[in-house]
Order: sequence, then structure tokens, then C-alpha cells
Amino acid sequence: MTERGARLEPALLKLLGVLALGAMMATLDATIVNVGLPTLAVRLDAGLDTVEWAATGYLLAVSVATPVSGWAVDRYGGRRMWLVGVVLFTAGSALSSVAWSAPSLIAFRVVQGLGGGMLEPTMLTVLARAAGPSRAGRAMGLVSMPITLGPAVGPVLGGVLVAHLDWRWMFLINIPVGLVVLALSLRVVPGGDERTERPLDVLGLSLLTPGFAALVYALSQAGSAGLGAPRVLVGFALGAVLLAGYVVHALRTRRPPLVDLRLFRIRGYAVAIVLMTLVGGTLFGAYFLVPQYHQQVGGHGPLGAGLLLAPFGLGALVAMPLAGRLSDRIGARLLAPTGAVLAVLALTPFALAAPQPVLAVAAGLLGAALGTVGASSTGTVYRSVPPASAASATTALYVLNQVGGALAIALTTLALGGTGTPTSPYPRAFWVLVAVPALIAVVALALPGRRATVPAPAPEVPEPVG
Repeated sequence: MTERGARLEPALLKLLGVLALGAMMATLDATIVNVGLPTLAVRLDAGLDTVEWAATGYLLAVSVATPVSGWAVDRYGGRRMWLVGVVLFTAGSALSSVAWSAPSLIAFRVVQGLGGGMLEPTMLTVLARAAGPSRAGRAMGLVSMPITLGPAVGPVLGGVLVAHLDWRWMFLINIPVGLVVLALSLRVVPGGDERTERPLDVLGLSLLTPGFAALVYALSQAGSAGLGAPRVLVGFALGAVLLAGYVVHALRTRRPPLVDLRLFRIRGYAVAIVLMTLVGGTLFGAYFLVPQYHQQVGGHGPLGAGLLLAPFGLGALVAMPLAGRLSDRIGARLLAPTGAVLAVLALTPFALAAPQPVLAVAAGLLGAALGTVGASSTGTVYRSVPPASAASATTALYVLNQVGGALAIALTTLALGGTGTPTSPYPRAFWVLVAVPALIAVVALALPGRRATVPAPAPEVPEPVG
């Protein structure tokens, strides 16, 4: 490998920083509202079950925007779709900050979610193409650090804003950040990327998008309503039928499908996608369980519980760039199982109700462990497919990662008995979560061995615009 192919040059680092800031803005907002839902219910004079749709509506909008983002990047270019996503998210934030009722807030959160659903998939595609296969691990490791911190910082920031400022600041805070990201993107995000003239897979879109949304909705409702609730059963049934229809369509169509399922014939890609689905389950399950545990068992407030997630973020910050660099050199076959075993060890003290100092160390270890698995597995995804398939690979990666997260939250909520108020079910819920990285450790053994020592040359990063 030449030095030119190995290093991350300044233009790529600038691109990486701007994309990461925009994506972190969206991931942070996915959780910042959760801690403020009771306040929103009071201020907007609505029931909590109604206001919860401000969170659920955002999630469903993300699930609608994500499947089409890969096609849109191929068709209209990564730069253009990134800018559209930033504008939509920032506009949705501004509108949410002036909401006058629960229905208006829900509607504006949907606009915000549509923008947020475009940002991370577009970011991954643009960055994968700019970095090339030889630097995919390092690039993904670096860009994943702020994205991983977003959901952890969200509850802390939300708690501070709700406690000391008006609830509208949960959305107003996005406006200056969004404007800065937009201004920097106009200068740094390169244009002129190769586009295709392939038509939109309308049938695939009509099957995959509502199928994904129905499945996410059913999973989001299963924990509180129970698996036997009519709305949950209908959501699962509708999602299963639509997604099965998409599988048949994608494998039979002669035109490029929205998500190319034939890529799953590539061993490294298929195993890495499964791993990232399970990583999503572990990550979002931990974000859901750990703060609740600290509040209901440890007696901390929302802000204190959020701060106790700080070691998780620090662990991820340290591990991700290191894992990304190592995966470019030796592949993920050793890194991913090692990270999975460490995640099992990190979650076990929570299941055993260990003292809080032990749990703080365990949180840091968990962040490092999931960062190791995530960075190495994501790098494997983009090393396994040709650059022309990066957008389709990103869509599959992001969709299944979100499904894994929704499934883990549903299962752990069911283990808590629906409400999560009793303290005794927490060990059971954490043991359910421990099973996910244990499965990761087994699946990761199927990853390909050490990658080629002379990878394909990395493409040049186009000069910034402006």
C-alpha cells in the first residue's frame, strides 16, 4: 500500500468533519425529545400517549426517508441530497420550535425526520466513495464517533434544556448548528460525483418503505402494548407481507431495485450487515435500559442518569478510530468477535446489579466494545462491494440497523413487564440484552479472513466547491 493510499488527506478530513457534524445533529435529536415528553404534554395540554407521537412520528419519518435515499444519491448526486437533508432537518427544527399544539408538533417532527432520515445514509455513501475501499475502516471509525455520542448526549442535553430553559430550545438549538453545517457543506462537500439515470423503483418503494415503517411501528408499540395488541399484530402482519413482496420483487426484477438483495451473495457484506443489525440492537437497547436503570434503581434524576452514559461515549471515542485503522490492515475477523465478547462482559455487571463504580467502568467498556464491532463491521461492508453499489449497501445497512434497535427495545421492554417501573425485572431485561452481543460473537466468526495486503487504489477526493 502506498502512503498516498494509506493516509487521510486534509480534504477528506474536512469532508469527514462536516458530514459527522450534520449526522450527529440528527442522531442527537432522535433522543433529545424523549426526556422532555412529560413537559411537552403539560405545555401543549395533551395526553402523554398523544405527545409520544412526536418521538414515534420522527422515527417513522426516518424509516420512510431512508430506503429512498440510496436511489436519490445515485440519481441526483450525494452533494445535492446532503444539502436537501440539512435544509429539511433545519426547517423542521424551526417549525417544531413554534408548534402551538401536539398535532402541529407531530407534523413538524415528521418534516424533521424526513431530513434526518436522509442525512446519515447519504453521509455514509458520500464518505465511502471519497475514502475508497482501502481507507473505509478508518473513515467509518472516525465518522462514527460523533454519531455514537449523539444518542448518549441527547438525554443529557434535553434534561438541561427542559430544566433551565423553555422546551422550545430542544429544537431551537438545531437551527444555528444546521446553518453552520449548511454553510460548510456548500464549501466542503464535493459535487461532480458520478450519477446514474436509473429510474426510481416505484414498486420496490411502495413495498419496502411502508413495510419498513409498519415493522418499526409494530416494534415500537410492542413493548408498551404487548405482542398480542391488535395494532401490534396488524403492524407485524402488514410489514411481513410488504417486505416479503419486496424480496420477491427485488430478486426477479431486471431493473436495479431500490435495495439490491443480490449483494447478500457476497459473504463479507452479508455477515457484516447481520452484525450491524445486532450492533443496532445492543446499542439502542443499552441507550434505553441503562438510563432507566439508573433512575429507577439508582435513584438518579434524568440529568444524572444521562451523565452516567458519559463513560460509554468516552469508550467509543477511543475505540472507534483504532478499530477502523486496524480493520483496514487486518480485517474484522479478529476485531469483531473480540469486541462482542467485551460487550458481553460489560453488560453482565448490569444484569448482576453491581455497585455503581463498577457500572461506570462497565459503561466505558461497553462503548469501546461496540465501537470496535461497529467500526470494523462497517468497514467490511464497504470493502466488500464495488463503489457503484455503495448507496444500495448503505440503505440496507441503515434500515436493518434501525430494525435491530427497535427489536431490542421491544424485547427489553417486554422483559420489564411493559412499564419498567418495578426494579426486579431489570436483571432479566439485561440478560436479554446480553444475549445479543453473545450472538454477535458467534456470527462474527463467519467474517472473511485477513483482507488483501494490496487494496484497490483510493480515489481522489474532489476539490471543495467555492
